[in-house]
Amino acid sequence: MYCPRPMFHLIQCLSALPGIGEKTATRLALFIMNQPEADALQLARSILEVKEKVRLCRTCFNFADSEECAICRNPARDEHLLCVVETPGDLMAIEKAGHFKGLYHVLHGAIAPLDGIGPDQLKIKELLERISSGAVQEIILATNPTVNGNASALYISRQLSSAGVRITRIAQGVPSGGDIEYIDEGTLRSAFDGRREMK
Repeated sequence: MYCPRPMFHLIQCLSALPGIGEKTATRLALFIMNQPEADALQLARSILEVKEKVRLCRTCFNFADSEECAICRNPARDEHLLCVVETPGDLMAIEKAGHFKGLYHVLHGAIAPLDGIGPDQLKIKELLERISSGAVQEIILATNPTVNGNASALYISRQLSSAGVRITRIAQGVPSGGDIEYIDEGTLRSAFDGRREMK
């Protein structure tokens, strides 16, 4: 072993995180070792606090530290607009953009038959129950533009076809600042299919 056992164990734990290889885990472990003990304890406490106090919002299934998340509790949000996303990370990205002012519903995944994930493993039943309340006028399907994300959006739109609500899908296509020469065929096809009038 090239380092003390506790440090080796820390490197192993850090390298199990997504996107963290052994080199990055070693750098992080060395950084933590060189920090004051109070900073290391604060990091350890924040990890424990997240595990102990954060749960799923009873309404939208976003992460929350109480029965409902801050977005669902906010009376300024537009209850007529409901954005359906795959993960809380997707919700955070949309919120960071600062444009959407409605509410959310987090599916916690996408339909993936090859992985054994069907509609029953996701929060789709809860979504259908939410729509039946009558407040929602538009559902924006913001699942990822992947095979599984598109399958999930299609399944949800079919389930809601008779619900009397407007169902839209986020636009897909050429990213802002992108170079058409390097865009793949599927993305270009989506860009042409989703084209809109210039104003």
